[in-house]
Amino acid sequence: MECSFALTGKDYVLVAADTTSARSIIKMKVDEDKIKTLSPHLLMAYSGEPGDTVQFAEYIERNIRLYHIRNLYPLRPQSAASWIRRALAESLRSRQSYTVNLLVGGFDTADKTPHLYWIDYLGTMATVPFAAHGYGSYFASSLLDRYHNPDGTLEEGLDALRRAIDETAKRLVVSPGKYTVKVVDKDGVRVIDL
Repeated sequence: MECSFALTGKDYVLVAADTTSARSIIKMKVDEDKIKTLSPHLLMAYSGEPGDTVQFAEYIERNIRLYHIRNLYPLRPQSAASWIRRALAESLRSRQSYTVNLLVGGFDTADKTPHLYWIDYLGTMATVPFAAHGYGSYFASSLLDRYHNPDGTLEEGLDALRRAIDETAKRLVVSPGKYTVKVVDKDGVRVIDL
């Protein structure tokens, strides 16, 4: 019953993910932060099997940090998303593949633009203006399509995100109760209260 949502605005990427960690019908944790900060201007929301998600997120985080240390500059969002997609595709062809869906958002400080990538567990990647994963995507995709403004302010983005979360809570039988919301822009990554 995991849900994650993301959208871009004029100069930001807004990402929200539920805080519930569950397996089948059992809630294991209700305060899990499923949005990992990969670099000062790059973040990733993940969902999937609880063991796979944490292990894969830490693997990605460490390798992107290693790239920054070796090359003295961080990966740009486009390059990071491509590397993450390749890592997922390679794991798919191994005996122990990761079952992880991702929303990768970042702000490219070189060309001053936000970027959002939708990546699924099969290694499929798409550049998108807004995205959702999990059961909440059935309800949020049409709302985000209607209310998302690619040139909107942060307040307009938060309003569209609230609509998606409220609709998911209203329609999903077992909806997540709490969400973590983070934004990445020219100033970096920060947590936002809904």
